[in-house]
Amino acid sequence: MLAILANAALYVIPFLFLITVIVTVHEFGHFLTARACGVAVDRFSVGFGRAILSFKDRWGVEWRLGWLPLGGYVKFAGDDNAASVPDQEDLESLQSRIARREGVGAELRYFYFKPLWQRALIVAAGPAINFVFAILLFALLFATVGDPNGRMSVMRVNPGSAAATAGIQVGDTITAADGHRLDRFEDLQAYVQDRPGVLMDLTVTRAGRTIVLPITPGVEVQTNPAGGSVRAGLLGIMSQGTLQRDAPPQALWRGAEMTWTTVARTGYYVGRLVDGKSGWPFSGLFGTARATGTLTKDTIAASQSDHVNVALALAVEFAQLAALLSTSIGLVNLLPIPVLDGGHLLFYAYEAVARRPLPAQAQAAGYRVGLALLVGLMLFTAWNDLQRMQLFHFLGALFS
Repeated sequence: MLAILANAALYVIPFLFLITVIVTVHEFGHFLTARACGVAVDRFSVGFGRAILSFKDRWGVEWRLGWLPLGGYVKFAGDDNAASVPDQEDLESLQSRIARREGVGAELRYFYFKPLWQRALIVAAGPAINFVFAILLFALLFATVGDPNGRMSVMRVNPGSAAATAGIQVGDTITAADGHRLDRFEDLQAYVQDRPGVLMDLTVTRAGRTIVLPITPGVEVQTNPAGGSVRAGLLGIMSQGTLQRDAPPQALWRGAEMTWTTVARTGYYVGRLVDGKSGWPFSGLFGTARATGTLTKDTIAASQSDHVNVALALAVEFAQLAALLSTSIGLVNLLPIPVLDGGHLLFYAYEAVARRPLPAQAQAAGYRVGLALLVGLMLFTAWNDLQRMQLFHFLGALFS
């Protein structure tokens, strides 16, 4: 029983820790920008539910630690319905109530009475700080642990591989794939892994000449940490590289590049999904928890066998995973769904054009549709996670 609980803790605790950190960073982006714009804030909570600890600072903000570690939230003063933007009638009613309670002009401290550009900036700050957080984490890893710097010169071509069939030779230098410049062998690996069985063009320098070779990567079935398996592209070549620590400016640049690469790869997956060339490639809460737990177990095992500091190894792996998750959460929140930040920005875009907020009835309808879409997406993703884990197959075998 203790072994089962300990194993479950390896999956649950790291996952809750990472999600709480990333969502709290997201909410802190909203909070900092709101405070910079002079918006009154009632509460900043790490976690949900009843408060375990709480205190108020000199500005009247309640800082709270909730008992359920699944993220956090920031509550602006007077923000009773954070899912929508009040229309003109609601704004006038709210202004009257604030004036009676706090005096004329007090409404200027409230979020909904701030200029449109400030409200949009506050909303956009959440996803933006997720991207900044990812850049900083990647940069920290590049500056301390190091950045793999594989040379683009081919050192070996496996017989019978896709590279051998395409005519790639030892000594060739690969400079681009489908016109995309490649500076590191790791960039080529990432590009190819996303395109199993997809025809592409590799630009190669050979004996001073530049040639373009069409190539179709082979397909390698790999274990997916989130459950099940995944198809990955494989060329069948090897290079030689070193682990290189970057200076802080270069590390920041590489961190920005890595974050953008994550965004671009997500866009590529979505495009293949829309074209019907790929199944559902994304993981939800269950898949992410499984991947986090698998990473934790594998890192602990590898650290013990290699006599490496376990805490340091976990910190490195968690930092990389947190950067990837932070980028994903930033992207998801920019979706134009009314319950998300992207939906709020959509409402503000309408207000900027129409010179008035969207009518409350239209906002309510959009909120209901958006909530239904979001819940449906979460359920669908959870179903796929459980299928990848073969949970239904396990239950069927258990009761058969």
